[in-house]
Amino acid sequence: MLLFLTTGMIGVFVALDLFLFYVFWEIMLIPMYFLIGIWGGKRRIYSAVKFFLYTATGSLLMLVAIVTLAWLFRSGAGGWSFAYEDLLSVDLARRTQLWLFAGFALAFAIKVPLFPFHTWLPDAHVEAPTAGSVILAGVLLKMGVYGFLRFGLPFFPAAATDPAVVNTMMALGVIGILYAAWVAAVQPDAKKLIAYTSVAHLGFVVLGVFGLTTQGIEGGILQMVNHGISTGALFLLIGMLYERRHSRLIADFGGIAKVMPLFAFALVVVALSSVGLPGTNGFVGEFLILLGTFRTHPWIAAVATTGVIFAACYMLPMVQRVLFNRLERDENRSLRDVNGRERLILAPLLVLILLMGVWPGPFLNRTRASVEALIEHVEARTAIVQVDAAEAGGGE
Repeated sequence: MLLFLTTGMIGVFVALDLFLFYVFWEIMLIPMYFLIGIWGGKRRIYSAVKFFLYTATGSLLMLVAIVTLAWLFRSGAGGWSFAYEDLLSVDLARRTQLWLFAGFALAFAIKVPLFPFHTWLPDAHVEAPTAGSVILAGVLLKMGVYGFLRFGLPFFPAAATDPAVVNTMMALGVIGILYAAWVAAVQPDAKKLIAYTSVAHLGFVVLGVFGLTTQGIEGGILQMVNHGISTGALFLLIGMLYERRHSRLIADFGGIAKVMPLFAFALVVVALSSVGLPGTNGFVGEFLILLGTFRTHPWIAAVATTGVIFAACYMLPMVQRVLFNRLERDENRSLRDVNGRERLILAPLLVLILLMGVWPGPFLNRTRASVEALIEHVEARTAIVQVDAAEAGGGE
């Protein structure tokens, strides 16, 4: 199932035919459904069905929008095509762009997940096996933002830059950041706490994308990579604890840094990365996002900055309660530290967290040309739509 899921994920990223993209987008749901439904926790069936229904239903409108785009291309060119470059050349009026963008945006917002379409995520994360949670956090959630960057902005630039759309997306992103932080702070289950952090982190990414600045989009792309590393590592660490204690409740632990020092070191580093401590990868992405957002929407950036503070309010108490409180329970006294296999898994993640935090240049340089080309394309196509609209108004 993991290999089947990998096939679907690769297909989504390499498809240059929109119908094929949709097929891979839906194929991904099948192996993840079985990964949760067969190898998940006690409420695995409920979580698997909820995950499948949410994401599949939202994608149906995207299929309608794809077929409509192909039909509009046929009206001008005389033949059907779902090829990316062909559909990119279709000239659309602002009103048409808004409707088609809405169809794509719903599917992408559910996958991100953007508030209020996020409710499937905590259930899926909590009930999924550790491998499923890591793949879900590391790759699947990024496909929604990838969709906005690959299809939403280039195909419908006038809609994506419409003030009403931008303000709505940014407002939902900020609400997601704050709401997820507050909800995470009261979670008794460590895995559910980490699941809600994904909603907050992806809220930052949405801000970066719809700020439509080079720094914001670069920061959003980098933060997607950062989130995959740090949140994936958190799920791995909680999975290692669960294998030893068969519990994810924060109250069942305490003082385990004394018996698992290497585990404690890894959890502290990854947690600090998750809250965006300077010197870790999380800081670079969030700083660029907030910097880019501040240039166009200073008040939204100011409110979103409080999310960084709230992140410390939910993550650090969890670390303290798990690692540094008194070692009271006898079950925790006999816990074994991470073994060789687990060290091999965690070591590259810790290296990347620190490397990307102190030397992000090579990672940012790989995206800069594409980001600048995307922004130029959006600005040029938006200007054309505005000119056409002005001429149409003058003719009337």
